[in-house]
Amino acid sequence: MTVSSDKPLLGVLLMTGFCVMAPMGDAIAKYLGAGVPLAQLLLARFAIQALLLVPVVYANGGTLAMSRRIALLTAVRTLLHIVGIGAMFIALRYLPLADALAIAFVMPFLMLLLGKVFAGEIIGWRRLAACVTGFMGTLLVIQPSFADVGAPALLPLLVAVAFALFMFVTRMIARETDPIGLQATSGIMASLLLAGGILIAGPLGQPEFQFAMVSHGTAWLLLAIGIIGTLAHLLMTWSLRFAPSATLAPVQYLEIPFATVIGLIVFGDLPDGLAAVGMMIIVAAGLYVVHREATIARQIATDTTTI
Repeated sequence: MTVSSDKPLLGVLLMTGFCVMAPMGDAIAKYLGAGVPLAQLLLARFAIQALLLVPVVYANGGTLAMSRRIALLTAVRTLLHIVGIGAMFIALRYLPLADALAIAFVMPFLMLLLGKVFAGEIIGWRRLAACVTGFMGTLLVIQPSFADVGAPALLPLLVAVAFALFMFVTRMIARETDPIGLQATSGIMASLLLAGGILIAGPLGQPEFQFAMVSHGTAWLLLAIGIIGTLAHLLMTWSLRFAPSATLAPVQYLEIPFATVIGLIVFGDLPDGLAAVGMMIIVAAGLYVVHREATIARQIATDTTTI
């Protein structure tokens, strides 16, 4: 499929599909979290990703071969992916779905700061102020959750850090890899790591690395986690083929209201007043950052064409 940016509506629809499917997968993980060890949940997520995507790669005439540099960065990316999803799955045992997701949406602000520190990107005072505002909104969401459950309320911050680094590494290799091949390879790497952890740490009594026998219903839900997680990320990848990231970035914030609705329907959870205000601040600050990014990109494009 060739890259095209002349179908923005299709891109927006695909990204909207991601925003629906991602919280659905998180909701299943939250439902299973009390009865299925973490490593088993993660193994289902990544093993199914590999089983689905490896045949696609070879059916399209692709390959999983990588240079040593790309393979090393892919391994780092995979570890960050495991940490990010694992931290989210644990957080969901304690927090409402919408609260956990809203806190994790501090990630775009962390991405700006990483760009400043590691890539020398310039951050103007407006975007810096939006980052500070977004962090303040995050604290408003964390505060009632921290009062209720303590330290686990901070786990979505670990999710944000892990995924900010994950996206930073992805940027480093995106132009040198096929996205489906990259996801397939990550699925294989993660599955091997997690299976090894279960085989080694499980017998040593580590509860999160135990392998539990599950009912047929739970087995189907584990299958659903892998399928939904894989399809959600494919929808995100495909959306970028039809619309620019500046168009799609605001759409990602639809995850928060979708997560709120799913959390209410499945678990009866509804954010309290303080958390709801925090979510609105996070969304507003994030959208402003997106606006500033788009404005700066247009200015750079205009300056380039007039030289």
